[in-house]
Amino acid sequence: MEIEAAVVNEEGGSFDIETVDLEDPQGNEVLVRVVGVGVCHTDMIVRDQLYPTPLPAVLGHEGSGVVESVGSNVTAVDPGDRVVLSFDYDESCHSCRDGHPAYCEGFFEHNFSGQRPEDGTSPLSRDGERLSGRFFGQSSFATHAIATERNVVPVEDDVPLELLGPLGCGIQTGAGAVINSLDPQAGSSIAIFGAGSVGLSAIMAADIKGCTEIVAVDMQESRLERAADLGATETVDPDSVDDVIETVRGLTDGGADYAVESTGVADVAEQAVETLTQRGTVGLVGAPPLGTEASYDVNELILNGRSITGIVEGDSDPQEFIPDLVDLYQQGKFPFDELVTYYDFEEIDQAVEDSETGETIKPVLRVGES
Repeated sequence: MEIEAAVVNEEGGSFDIETVDLEDPQGNEVLVRVVGVGVCHTDMIVRDQLYPTPLPAVLGHEGSGVVESVGSNVTAVDPGDRVVLSFDYDESCHSCRDGHPAYCEGFFEHNFSGQRPEDGTSPLSRDGERLSGRFFGQSSFATHAIATERNVVPVEDDVPLELLGPLGCGIQTGAGAVINSLDPQAGSSIAIFGAGSVGLSAIMAADIKGCTEIVAVDMQESRLERAADLGATETVDPDSVDDVIETVRGLTDGGADYAVESTGVADVAEQAVETLTQRGTVGLVGAPPLGTEASYDVNELILNGRSITGIVEGDSDPQEFIPDLVDLYQQGKFPFDELVTYYDFEEIDQAVEDSETGETIKPVLRVGES
């Protein structure tokens, strides 16, 4: 079938909306009519080829929409179901069998290869030319997407469908880093480095978990103001203090019990470790270019009992965690809608620019009717 999709044709290029061809769903696949899709930092780093998905490609990995048809082997969803699209995984490796699909041994093949990992094909083409598709098991910068039964999550009818796409990646990454991975105890302290959509989601999650000191660190005053509105008890602008590490330690009674680093900047990751108290833990969730290195004083880690943990997709099982986040949103405890600004699909380049400049926290493209 012919669809409209935003194609990145060259490194650092624009997202060009073009008519392309999409195959029918195969046995375990699902055809979804896209209603909304979030714009995420990962789309941009792939556009810039910091991650190696081949170009030309259709990106987009925070889709939501309505199932139009399913492959012959699909039993979990039916045409007409409302779904959120999340990351893909193989279900068979040790991590998947252990309930941690975000650490799937085939994560790169399933999410960044631009092809079906089972046979190396792509469901997308243009005038007979193959396009990288199945990005994060979806390629949802398009009017329609081919996903898999694994990575479509059914949602109820009483929530705005166009809002829910970011739960598939950025929002669940920040919230899951706190709720699933760090799991702070009530009354503990936490520092969040970076107040974009991931960091702000972590702040809301820390508030839900009962952290009593929640320190947000960011260089944009507007984002720090939003952080305070969403649960941060203190905010720090690195340009306004002499020493970020000492400032955060002073605000957390000598050091934070936990920290989340969401910027993907190595220097900031190093700072986050230094803000910890004894036996504190920092979760690294930012996505720097491949090969990025940070340095630490090993004795400082050992003598203080500090821990560093890498966190992918909030260590979430999307089939369980996304419905949990929807429930928290409906209860008024997780107002992630306050992060969202809507754009028409044709405004995708503007949405990307506004995300990169920080003017918009979480752009969501309205693609179709719900």
